[in-house]
Amino acid sequence: MARLSQVFAPKDREFFDLFEEAALNVARAGEMLEEMLASFPERASLARDILLAEQEGDRITHDIFSRLNQTFVTPIDREDIILLASALDDVIDLTEEAADYLILYKIEAPMEQAQRLSQILRDACRQVAAAMPRMRNFEDIKHYTVDIHRLENDGDRAVREAMASLFETGVDPMVVIRWKDIFERLEEAIDATEHVADVLEAIVIKNS
Repeated sequence: MARLSQVFAPKDREFFDLFEEAALNVARAGEMLEEMLASFPERASLARDILLAEQEGDRITHDIFSRLNQTFVTPIDREDIILLASALDDVIDLTEEAADYLILYKIEAPMEQAQRLSQILRDACRQVAAAMPRMRNFEDIKHYTVDIHRLENDGDRAVREAMASLFETGVDPMVVIRWKDIFERLEEAIDATEHVADVLEAIVIKNS
């Protein structure tokens, strides 16, 4: 039997449209950060585009919450809508922070480990965007969530290696502090994609 929320949900399923829009925006920000680090400082101007994507993410999150306040029957549980919107917002906020730190700290050249972390983040964001449309019909997303968990594990290893390299090279302590902040933001952004995957998987299981 169909859930009551599925019977009475608006035909356009606006929440799902907004979540897919948010996920695509997250993926776009992840791709821009990877491109920025791959050719930094030549593409430092991408920090501005990532900021615009973060602001677009805020707009989408606001639209989701506004829609929630105006809707009596929702296609998924209200608390799940809040959790998923907040989790997606965390990913793009942390992505923007990493880009902003590169500029604020006047980084002259990227570390290879930061480039690797940005590639992992980009791939995890892409998997989030690929999985999101499957939530409309509560289709199995295990293929995507398993890959995101694998990427998060890769990110953990890459961060450990990155931190170790900072202390092996005997660089200036201020440089160590700056790169530590950047590595941590990248790690947190990757961790945030895993949280999105966990929330998505829980929603699909609950509504299947």
